Amino acid sequence: MSEPGEGDLPEGASRRMHRFGRWIGRTFVRLPYRTHVHHLDRVPRTGPLVLVANHSSLIDGPLLFGMLPREAVFLVKHEMFKGPLGWFLRRIGQIPVRRGEPDRTPLLAAVRVLRAGGLVAVFPEGTRSGGGDVAKAEHGAAWLARTSGARMLPVACRGTRRPEGRGRRLLPRVDVLFGEPVTLPVAKGRAGLTAATEQVRDELVGLIAELDGLIAGTSESDDARGKQA
Repeated sequence: MSEPGEGDLPEGASRRMHRFGRWIGRTFVRLPYRTHVHHLDRVPRTGPLVLVANHSSLIDGPLLFGMLPREAVFLVKHEMFKGPLGWFLRRIGQIPVRRGEPDRTPLLAAVRVLRAGGLVAVFPEGTRSGGGDVAKAEHGAAWLARTSGARMLPVACRGTRRPEGRGRRLLPRVDVLFGEPVTLPVAKGRAGLTAATEQVRDELVGLIAELDGLIAGTSESDDARGKQA
């Protein structure tokens, strides 16, 4: 059973365990990286919110979970919910989802979290992609936002995936850019859902491009300072 007042976490979750999980994300998951977080202030502290992020590495979820300034429920692939790790994920409030299967059970659980004013995080590509560039997007994130009346918040991540052909990196740089909250179109039917899904993808692709430009500008500034030294 959930502890009293945990309406914005799924049934069976513990707020104490949730806080512990976030502490692990803030403290230990970030240790191997030089993490640069941009515009964390754009995350609304209250109200229903569907967070959507690109996904290129297994570390993306735990990293975001630890840095968010409020409780967050992530949709996590079902294969992760085995043994002690599965127990821990459920206790911190994460929801298992089977990829490629028409199962609305996890989506309905997420809707309950959103209608209670919580935050649900989704990787709309449905799985990790090599470049993390969101070449496609599934309908889940848009469906959640439209069904619950939640706003959508795009987040772009770069640097968590080791480049192909490279060995282990020492303290690699990771950049995370939070976008502005967006209200998706509410047109009904399949066409409306498709349009909302395309907007989710467009917002995310645009934010990734903005982050790439920000990283490039930072690198050029660092190079210029190095030449002047």
